[in-house]
Amino acid sequence: MQKALAPEISTWPDEQPQLIGSRCGDCSATTFPTQALCPRCSGDKMSDELLPRRGTLIAWTTQGFVPKLPYAGGETAETFKPFGVGLVQLDDVIRVEGRLTESDPEKLKFGMDVELTMVPFYTDADGDEVITFAFAPA
Repeated sequence: MQKALAPEISTWPDEQPQLIGSRCGDCSATTFPTQALCPRCSGDKMSDELLPRRGTLIAWTTQGFVPKLPYAGGETAETFKPFGVGLVQLDDVIRVEGRLTESDPEKLKFGMDVELTMVPFYTDADGDEVITFAFAPA
């Protein structure tokens, strides 16, 4: 069985999942993940907004070692595989930080087009595959 790491942040298991953010009814600021209060104007007129699936990679790095707790990936130093992490500009809406499906620095380029996808993150104690979002080269 598969389940989402954080089911409230995306429309997965939709065939074309989208991240769920918030938009302020007062100043139009967009946030991810959703928030009850606007970080720009402190307004409380926040509503859910589906974010674009495609964007542009504007910054990235490769995570080359096991992250510190509370990282939930379950790897050890022996089983850990490096992964890419990127800052993605989703159209003119918002910047989102997330995993990249590619970790080879030779294949990652600033300004490259990427698209939201869902990837396995780890297998939990019940044997369920936990899924999270990532961005793949488009």
